[in-house]
Amino acid sequence: MPVARIEATSAETSLGPSLETSSVASPSTAESASVAANLGRGPWPGEPASGRGRSHGTSSHHAFDRWFRYPAGFATDYVGLLLDRLHVESGTVVDCFTGSGVTGTAARARGLGFAGIEAHPLIAELARLKLTPSATGQAVRDLAACIEASAGRAIASAPNGWQRVLAEEPDLVRRSFAAETLYALVSLRQAIVSHADDPAAEYLKWALLATLRDVAGVKVGWPYQRPGVARKPRHTDAIKRFQVRAQFIATDLDSVASGVAKASSAQVVTGDSRDSAAWAKLSGSGIACVSSPPYLNNFDYADATRLELYFWGEVTTWGDMCREVRGDMVTATTQQSSVREKSEALDVLRGRSARHPDPAEEIVGLAEEMTKAKKERQKRSKEYDQVAPAYFVAMWDILQNLHDFLGAGSRAVWLVGDSAPYGVYIDTPRLIGEMSEAVGFTFTEDVHLRARGDRWRQNVDRHNVKLAERLIVMEKP
Repeated sequence: MPVARIEATSAETSLGPSLETSSVASPSTAESASVAANLGRGPWPGEPASGRGRSHGTSSHHAFDRWFRYPAGFATDYVGLLLDRLHVESGTVVDCFTGSGVTGTAARARGLGFAGIEAHPLIAELARLKLTPSATGQAVRDLAACIEASAGRAIASAPNGWQRVLAEEPDLVRRSFAAETLYALVSLRQAIVSHADDPAAEYLKWALLATLRDVAGVKVGWPYQRPGVARKPRHTDAIKRFQVRAQFIATDLDSVASGVAKASSAQVVTGDSRDSAAWAKLSGSGIACVSSPPYLNNFDYADATRLELYFWGEVTTWGDMCREVRGDMVTATTQQSSVREKSEALDVLRGRSARHPDPAEEIVGLAEEMTKAKKERQKRSKEYDQVAPAYFVAMWDILQNLHDFLGAGSRAVWLVGDSAPYGVYIDTPRLIGEMSEAVGFTFTEDVHLRARGDRWRQNVDRHNVKLAERLIVMEKP
């Protein structure tokens, strides 16, 4: 079946005719059947325009999204548009790259269940806290007041050994904050840890982690922390900013308790979505999937969260981070790649090419083309030719697991972009769509959303290939 390649409509008008048809008065039986067949089959919505608190990723102002602005392909409002377009009215929505849980919160807002897998252990914890609340908003407020008072006393007493306390922090953490700010942050952390048995403390941990970048005195944007580049902090009072963050969380938890955010079943597994054992921990089956896999663009989600990981003591060294955080993540950055993994992935692809020459042979050919292009460059280049084979084998395995978990008639919508390492164009969305057909899906649509990559156009070493962000739609017969 040829894949429909189309442009997305604007978010404001995209949900019109196909959903409005269902309200026609007293339709005939034939008309009812026609409406049922076309529900969820209209134009696909484009992303809401960038604006206050959002820019093609998690919003800093929307409920639940604002707990921690994790870099991702989605904000909850756009996932909501996609779920409405899919016309999912009951059942469980799946996300095999759960991130901070934005698909889950959008599903919950519609009374739908959620099942997700996330490899980053710290971020999986955040998603679980959002989707399976273990404390009330009032409990968070009460403990936040206690934490603030405790930290205030520690700061007021200004023990003579406070420099020694700060000296024990990792170098990245020490260099990211003014000494007085860091002492306030450490005092808050110590107070939260002292209440570890209180379920509300888990939420205040995230109020504090989200405060770090708000009060940092150096560049701490995504994906790189640059402690050598000073900046003016967005907020100067760490205690006050922590309280604002805690109030965000408490208000959003109130919305769940009051029914504004509908209660529904949710599961978040910390694990590798390439591994069928992770999927076995999810109960039931899915009715739809809305997800955004990591792009083949060298974004390192583990390194991007190094400030938070180091500050909380989740890891203390680069090696710890690689083993304990990055270990189960899909290879999508050169820092994860290796010659051995490339060789093993190419062997897998060659083995699959007998039954599925498209896309297996194309991916092998692209890897060879990238290796050649890298050798022809006049300076050392990042090993994208190692990343691509491992990345596509991972996507293939994840698609197989997703296919097995979804029920018949389910659809999966993935937001993903293409790339062009060394100027070699890789049509990632199409290749993923073709791999989905190899595991049993029907690849039905390929929707252009927007151009991407323009932020790097001033880089003289960058290619000139035009790139795009797209939605791909796959259906399980």
